[in-house]
Amino acid sequence: MHRIRIGVLCLMMVFLLGISWEATGLEKEAGKQETEEMCVPMGMIVLAPAESVEKKKTPVEFPHARHFVYECKACHHKWERTTQINSCTTSDCHDLLKPPKAPTKYLAYTDTGIKYFKYAFHEKCVGCHKAIKSKRKEMEMSYVTLKEKLPKTGPTGCIECHPKK
Repeated sequence: MHRIRIGVLCLMMVFLLGISWEATGLEKEAGKQETEEMCVPMGMIVLAPAESVEKKKTPVEFPHARHFVYECKACHHKWERTTQINSCTTSDCHDLLKPPKAPTKYLAYTDTGIKYFKYAFHEKCVGCHKAIKSKRKEMEMSYVTLKEKLPKTGPTGCIECHPKK
């Protein structure tokens, strides 16, 4: 009986260590181990354009911790889970600082249009919130609300994210 407890304890330790290695970014590269601390912001993150961009609206206060129920890659689509997350305006991501001429229509952007940081944020954030709102309405119409709690919807209007000062 004592051996079984020790075995279970050892398995739990291996499991917990495995999770902590992934969270700290510990990885083997060419036979060498490197440790890179991962920092996950817990409070509000202020999303604002680069300094060189004219600001037409107030920055967005993004409640990062409220979004932990979603997969990280839903927003950080180029992240490999072992390195620090780069800014969205990093080269070869959403690095256009001026909007392209023809973005098609709101929340339906071309491959070039989505490179503009503002369009990328709006498509990801507002698009997700609208999808949740649609799903919620669908659930309300099917009377599923009696059985389970409906997901909250995020803001979908300009002033909800960009309050006037």
